[in-house]
Amino acid sequence: MIASLRPTLLFPVTRMSTEPNRTGSWRFVRPVYRFKTAPCSAACPAGIDIPTVEMLASRGQMHDAWVHICRENPFPSVCGRVCFHPCEDACNRAELDAPVAINALERYIGDAGLAARSPLPFSTAAPLQRQVAIVGAGPAGLAAGYFLTQLGIAAEVFEGSEEPGGVLRWGIPSYRLPKAVLAAEIDRIEKAGVTIHRGRAITPDTLAELAARYDAVLVGSGLAATLRLNISGEAIIGDGLSFLKQVQTGSAPAVGGAVAVIGGGNTAIDVARTLLRQGAQPTIVYRRRRQDMPAFGHEIAAAEAEGVKIVELMAPVSAAAEGDGVHLEVQPMTAAEVGADGRVRAVPAKQPPQTMRFNAVFSGIGAEVAEPWHRPSGEADTIRLSHCAISCAPRTVGYIGDPVTTENSVAHAIGSGKQAAIALHALFTDGPEAVVPAVDRCRVGPGPALSLEIYLDGERSHRTIRMVAFADINTDYFSRTSRCAIPALAPAAAAAGFHEAVSTLRPREALAEAARCFNCGICNDCDNCRIFCPEQTILVDEGGRRSVDLDYCKGCGICTVECPRCAMDMEEESA
Repeated sequence: MIASLRPTLLFPVTRMSTEPNRTGSWRFVRPVYRFKTAPCSAACPAGIDIPTVEMLASRGQMHDAWVHICRENPFPSVCGRVCFHPCEDACNRAELDAPVAINALERYIGDAGLAARSPLPFSTAAPLQRQVAIVGAGPAGLAAGYFLTQLGIAAEVFEGSEEPGGVLRWGIPSYRLPKAVLAAEIDRIEKAGVTIHRGRAITPDTLAELAARYDAVLVGSGLAATLRLNISGEAIIGDGLSFLKQVQTGSAPAVGGAVAVIGGGNTAIDVARTLLRQGAQPTIVYRRRRQDMPAFGHEIAAAEAEGVKIVELMAPVSAAAEGDGVHLEVQPMTAAEVGADGRVRAVPAKQPPQTMRFNAVFSGIGAEVAEPWHRPSGEADTIRLSHCAISCAPRTVGYIGDPVTTENSVAHAIGSGKQAAIALHALFTDGPEAVVPAVDRCRVGPGPALSLEIYLDGERSHRTIRMVAFADINTDYFSRTSRCAIPALAPAAAAAGFHEAVSTLRPREALAEAARCFNCGICNDCDNCRIFCPEQTILVDEGGRRSVDLDYCKGCGICTVECPRCAMDMEEESA
């Protein structure tokens, strides 16, 4: 009797699909895949697509990562050794634990490309039947030649010495940049179609001849004349730049004992560390404080670790020969207010001059243009851009590299060559008025770095200029991990010779370090958007590209919130 009172459980069943119920009509905002600019890429003077490079490297796709670098920089192995890596200063990962070792990864990927003997990638730009002559085979001139060939413009480089490379060949010591690495990268640039004429010094007369024979000439002669100290007895002070070149050619004089190097920039550091390797005891004499030195911080630290002394707040006043040595008179200085250049000024202290005795003294305060025609004059028809200048009349002559950039680094020289190549391509195709808009169009984020891929309407041209901030990153998906240790010789062992002081990462280290990258602003196929979508509206095509099925997406925004790297946005529906 009791059993008959139990209720019957009924489960409604339907065999109809809910597909006709297009819940997308409920939506007033929609998710969109909108890739953005990573701050590291915007900070890179060469405009490399760093998040994509690191994403590919973390998957072990080193060749693809190398191709992505070489689209924007034909010198990955060189820059992986000598670049001052401003990209790492901008890295969002620094706010979680430590910036990604982007420079070490570039070196690893570049060396992998050299080991594989991979040829530089070619673009699909249509040939323009134009020819450009380039004066100087330094990093700016060689980069300009490479990017011009990528744009379908024939390029020939005229180099005064028998070996191309400019400052890379003669100014950077081999303990930082082995010449075999440089030669291999230059060889690939030649094989990419750039003709290099060695031993062809250019004068104002031959420059006029080139301007008449070619559609344009680019002058990239660099800074070849050492700046003068303008002190009494300067004639007995050695030229640091000449000394570095003599070391490279094997013709440097023997220098021992206590040696002074005047200056605080990279030249002074290179001269001091080179002297140390020759058995001298170098002391850098600098008129400002150590923290005001314009040399790269890691180079200063390496020099001090190896045994180079730094005497700060001492300004040279005069030099005089004394027996087999030099008496250097210096004026003690004191730090004053910040000057117009943003650096702390140094003014004479209320102390008498002092005398320091050395076996030899070298100047390493920097350089300037060797000839007035190496930099642009003040013609009104000159198009002046951030890293180059193009004069259009009576002949098209452009200027690239250190004489026209405010930052004297290899990476900026490469960016200068790229900017000039883009400017000339726009000039040849659409006239002078098209140059500035063309350059503006291919900026990486706010610029001034440029991307050739953007200029050629590649994938990067679809990204927004908005830079991803650390607050945009969903750090719930990233655990704290240590930055890799860069392998290097012990300071005493490094100072014992000219073998390379810093080594390339090992494969396991490179993979782990690349995996630390947030890949800011791009999709790395993590699939969080698909996993968390309650309506399963994320579609993936055969090429792996994702899209949103707007017929069913309700606009809840969960996919956007759960995207770890800010590759998605929510936008309001139009009426």
